Amino acid sequence: MSPLPQSIVVIDYNGGNLASAARALTRAAQDCGIAANVTITADPRDVLSADRIVLPGQGAFADCAAGLSARPGLRDAIVAATDAGTPFLGICVGMQLMAQRGLEHGVTPGFGWIRGDIGLMSAPGLRLPQMGWNQLDFIPGAHPLTDGLARDAHGYFVHSFALGGYDPATLVATTDYGGTVPAIVARGNRAGTQFHVEKSQQVGLRILANFLRWTPTPAMDAT
Repeated sequence: MSPLPQSIVVIDYNGGNLASAARALTRAAQDCGIAANVTITADPRDVLSADRIVLPGQGAFADCAAGLSARPGLRDAIVAATDAGTPFLGICVGMQLMAQRGLEHGVTPGFGWIRGDIGLMSAPGLRLPQMGWNQLDFIPGAHPLTDGLARDAHGYFVHSFALGGYDPATLVATTDYGGTVPAIVARGNRAGTQFHVEKSQQVGLRILANFLRWTPTPAMDAT
């Protein structure tokens, strides 16, 4: 008897790139032979019953946080599901929302799952936003999300704000843009990529496939 397909929810809060993220997840599942139903939803009941949660995002931290809060019960469902151990992947601003606060357009609370604030990048002599391909530098001690990636793997970035004041133990990969910029973070069953995995071609598909295979353990909770 074949296993039931995984239920993958892509959170809909007018945060952008929803269809692209859903297509990439479907392609990643097909490529690695995983049965998965990918649904774009704002229904808290779907979130609470999902096997995995993906939160894309683009634009301003404050706007995305407000979009989540505007959907009744949605933010609470994400918190409850991930508190119960459901694997979570944040993409771009979705990753930034994992932090304690965003400092764009005032101070906006994040989920507080990882230490640090999201502030304007310091990139002397470089243009903001960082837009385009940049190399990923993996932290020693492989995380399952990076399995099978080459040492010179690149991700596609579009952002002017980044995580600062972070706990080094939550870093999985960084990139260099006028200094060290967190590119992949993880704590327990919650992980995020600052770059757009859905736009990062084979590297992004590999990370998404790894996410679909990922079984977090309590030992992965680095803080």
